[in-house]
Amino acid sequence: MKFICDGLVLSEAVQKVSKACATKTTAPIMECVKIKAGNDEVVFTATDGEISIRKTIKAEVFNEGEVCVPGKLFSDFVSKLSSSEIVISTSEKGMSIGYGESGSMIQVMNAEDFPKINFEIGENSFVMNQNALKKIIAETTFCCAQDDSRPVLKGCLMEFGEALEITALDGYRLALSKAEILAKSGAQGIICPARTLIEISRMMTGEEEEITLYTQGGMLLVQNDDMILVSRLYQGDFIRKENVLPNSFTTEVTVKKADLCESAERAAILIRGDKNNLVTLDIKNSSICLSSVSDYGNVSETVMANIEGKELTISMNAKYLLDALKALEEEEVVISFNGAVSPFILQNKEKKESLYLILPVRNAA
Repeated sequence: MKFICDGLVLSEAVQKVSKACATKTTAPIMECVKIKAGNDEVVFTATDGEISIRKTIKAEVFNEGEVCVPGKLFSDFVSKLSSSEIVISTSEKGMSIGYGESGSMIQVMNAEDFPKINFEIGENSFVMNQNALKKIIAETTFCCAQDDSRPVLKGCLMEFGEALEITALDGYRLALSKAEILAKSGAQGIICPARTLIEISRMMTGEEEEITLYTQGGMLLVQNDDMILVSRLYQGDFIRKENVLPNSFTTEVTVKKADLCESAERAAILIRGDKNNLVTLDIKNSSICLSSVSDYGNVSETVMANIEGKELTISMNAKYLLDALKALEEEEVVISFNGAVSPFILQNKEKKESLYLILPVRNAA
């Protein structure tokens, strides 16, 4: 195998594809990027068994062939090359990388050992505006679980009905957001790994351009220009949001997001590192008194608000509150409560396409 390509294009391609390389595996081939050269193009592929990414670049190919190289190592190395033209070639000794008057050699593995990946997925299709899809991915994925105790919660429930509705939760909070579907074939619900959605978001470049999601047999495929991502979908029962979201509330608070967010950020600094990371909201007399207490001291600030319904005092994880506030986009937000120990929700005052539910914490004090 031998080809010449642009150094910047090579580095960008390898960096994007290597995100799918396995990091904890007993099979070294899963840590590799497969390189296949032919027909004046080079195809880079990586997979960790859950996500697979393939990217194609233009190149001047002298000898066709394919080989596997350690993904992280190769990505880090080519990112440090400043030469505009890179020469890649293979021999019995390994893979040679030529740049300017210099050159390096990397050990390789047999491409025949690389896993076979099915890139022919297209039974169901859903066309979305890139900007809209990117927005709801950002508004939901941060609420997914991080541990493996309940694998299904590491994914987002994507329901393709009249609109795309994404739900994410980790057992302590829930995010829900909706976006328009431009066209579709088939209506269904899937559970997509959060990391897959984050990689899809990174793929998208055109704000008003369209992107199509394809599903088939427990797999998802997304293609954007010369890059394709394939992901396994999670199987299992996702919590029904209808059983979690309250239908009515006893207290509704309308407040300027920036004011509450700034107070919560200051309070969070004082309790940084505390196990429960608690802030308390004392809601009464047209104001919210936000406070936190730690071994370092205490914070107590008053934020003006419009309050309808019962007064209450409620405690919560400061990070969950801040994450939800920052995800909302309007100047004013509405926070709805059903007492001090029931879940509460946050929404924009006007646009109700997204909401955040948070479980409060019983304050022993």
